[in-house]
Amino acid sequence: MATITFKGTEVHTAGDLPAVGSPAPDFKLTAGNLADKTLADYAGKRIILNIFPSIDTGTCAASVRAFNEKAAGLNDTVVLCVSRDLPFAQGRFCAAEGISNVETLSEYKDSNFSDAYRLRIVDGPLAGLLSRAVVVIGEDGTVKYTEQVTEIANEPDYDQALAAL
Repeated sequence: MATITFKGTEVHTAGDLPAVGSPAPDFKLTAGNLADKTLADYAGKRIILNIFPSIDTGTCAASVRAFNEKAAGLNDTVVLCVSRDLPFAQGRFCAAEGISNVETLSEYKDSNFSDAYRLRIVDGPLAGLLSRAVVVIGEDGTVKYTEQVTEIANEPDYDQALAAL
């Protein structure tokens, strides 16, 4: 269980992120067209998982914008922005913002992803949502970098995530 804060108040996640060097856990998430997406769909690519509570908050939206900008010049790399928001809300946000260099995926159907990556918030006002985290997966399917952002209201360290590529 990781201890993080939400506006300074302690909250907890279901566990710790996968260890660097370990195989990335498989997942099943829902794309904007309602199709299931799994880790195998991105085989051979470098993956940045940008994980957050809701695209409808300022910090979460800022992280999607920032990774969209930074992903534009990355070869063989996909940025997956993951939340429990409905795919329709994710799509509406990206369309309104002109975001096209990241892919949004939703965990609204089941908790396969948050169970595998152990990042569901288990207490406090955001219980049930995903914590803010970044996981970088290499083209070989191993975890190269993780960051469990310690304060949910803060943005992740984009430079460290990109450096792990």
